[in-house]
Amino acid sequence: MINPWTFLTRRIAPALAGMALLAAHPIQARADEAVVLGSNWFAEAEHGGFYQALATGIYKKYGLDVTIKMGGPQINGIQLLAGGLIDIWMGYDFQTLKALEQGVPAVTIAGFFQKDPQAILAHPDVKTYADLKGKPIYLASASDVTFWPWLKAKYGYTDAQKKPYAFSVAPFLADKTSAQQGYVTSEPFAMMQGGVTPTALLMADDGYPPYATTLVTLQKTIDGKSDALARFVKASAEGWKSYLADPAPGNALIKKDNPKMTDEQLAFGVEQIKKFGLVTGGDAAKSGIGAMTDARWKQTDDVMVQNNLLPAAVDYKRGYTLKFVKDLPLP
Repeated sequence: MINPWTFLTRRIAPALAGMALLAAHPIQARADEAVVLGSNWFAEAEHGGFYQALATGIYKKYGLDVTIKMGGPQINGIQLLAGGLIDIWMGYDFQTLKALEQGVPAVTIAGFFQKDPQAILAHPDVKTYADLKGKPIYLASASDVTFWPWLKAKYGYTDAQKKPYAFSVAPFLADKTSAQQGYVTSEPFAMMQGGVTPTALLMADDGYPPYATTLVTLQKTIDGKSDALARFVKASAEGWKSYLADPAPGNALIKKDNPKMTDEQLAFGVEQIKKFGLVTGGDAAKSGIGAMTDARWKQTDDVMVQNNLLPAAVDYKRGYTLKFVKDLPLP
């Protein structure tokens, strides 16, 4: 069975002490400390900054021996964290707060996508969300515990519009009245290969608040490996800045892990990441790549509580810390 939280992080359908010293003396940090990062999908441009930091030696510069364990549709990152198989998971805010509700002490330490790439993709005649009222929308089951309640409340959509999403653009291409969920960095490429340049309605640009491609770990890891986590966050931020300037080194490693990934798909992903300001917009523009704020987390908690996705009694502030997102490189 496909794990819905994996598609939450990838398709929504489709789950850190001494920063000043670190900034001044990154090479003097403890050498070769092992860190295992679990990715939320098959290797792709959306993971480019991490692969870039590995490929170009940035992690090594910070005294880190990093392994990236590639994800996929059957991978549950929260379970891997809880089982001690990875140190950090590429997470998603809704998933992290739900983990807290279930008793897992998951904590987000950085947010590398300032905007969730999840969008509603429609045929070119559609210009606004209002144009989709009453029309069929292909959605995965995880949308019920993420963005679909938000869309229904904001635009008056109904469950009668929902069609099961089979993780293929073929039904969308066949039905000119339909729309579907998808990442702006990925599915539009497949649609254009099929002859349709879709309208992409990025929910983050209309107030949908969660960060994406976050770094999530356990509280015990923060307690035991705080310095390594701090170095990892800063090195990853440098990796993302480097990747957006010249993605070739990171892309070579991505294709090594995921041979099915093409140069064209990677180029499209990087182009869309830049176009929509996924990494460099939002809080990152003034506070550095990977930045987060209390205000954004409060907005995410509000959306979840208001749409009955999270009990108000859950202390969302336990789901993140800002201690590791200081002095990060600006875009």
